[in-house]
Amino acid sequence: MSATTTETTMASAPATTASKPLGMRVNGKQWHAPKKAFRPTKGLTSYEARVKLRADQAAMKAKEKEMKEEKEAERKARMEALKAKRAAKEEKERYEKIAEKMHKKRVERLKRKEKRNKLINS
Repeated sequence: MSATTTETTMASAPATTASKPLGMRVNGKQWHAPKKAFRPTKGLTSYEARVKLRADQAAMKAKEKEMKEEKEAERKARMEALKAKRAAKEEKERYEKIAEKMHKKRVERLKRKEKRNKLINS
């Protein structure tokens, strides 16, 4: 009888520790999370795991750098296209202005020539 009771109490003991209320903290700061035991070897990883992690991070960094360079190249290409377009527009306007001046002068020259012809003919 005693053997069965100890087995049942041992089986129920781990279940009760998880749901067992901790009670009041000694220092009275119930809003703080309960502290856990200090385990200095918990965060240690094997050399292979560290090497794999470093390789993964290096690959990710290389990919990010490649993507950034690609984005920057696209941006520079857009800027160059815009600058070229603006330069072509300015050049076109300048040529139109020059052509307009040339046309105007030519018209005036023809008018003067016509006047001279009229004077000679009359």
